[in-house]
Amino acid sequence: MTVRKCLPWPDKRLRTKAAPVSEITDEIREIWTDMIDTMEAMPGVGLAGNQIGVMLRLAVVDGSTERGRAVRLANPEILHSSIELREHDEASPNLPGMSAKIKRPRAVTVRFLNEDGAVDRRDFVGIEATSVQHQIDHLNGKMYFDRLSKVKRDMLLRKAKKLNG
Repeated sequence: MTVRKCLPWPDKRLRTKAAPVSEITDEIREIWTDMIDTMEAMPGVGLAGNQIGVMLRLAVVDGSTERGRAVRLANPEILHSSIELREHDEASPNLPGMSAKIKRPRAVTVRFLNEDGAVDRRDFVGIEATSVQHQIDHLNGKMYFDRLSKVKRDMLLRKAKKLNG
């Protein structure tokens, strides 16, 4: 079990778009395993590669109550989003102690490379839909608070600076 360190905000890698994964190798599978260990240790419902300094389009999501059902995604891409929105209190280990209510589509259909290297499609609903969208934002160099109004975002970042020194 390897728990990796999450990059502290404002590390520039959190604002950098991650590179596509060309093929699923044993090294990629090891990174996914570390990501799941890191997500479980937080505890969280998802993690993107660049959150731990891996600049590849890799993510893991597990919104199950019993855990141990993590979905491993490479190059995730949203194909369809529901019109219905869901509000959820989102946070990030990259900015500890902070969170904000974010509205996102309640359900999404995502295309990705799975752990066997095959192109897969999956529907995510509820907390897992929120998490997979949150991870894709990370892979695109965006943080959850970028979805807030400028005033709310500035307030959150000022508060985070006080809290985290």
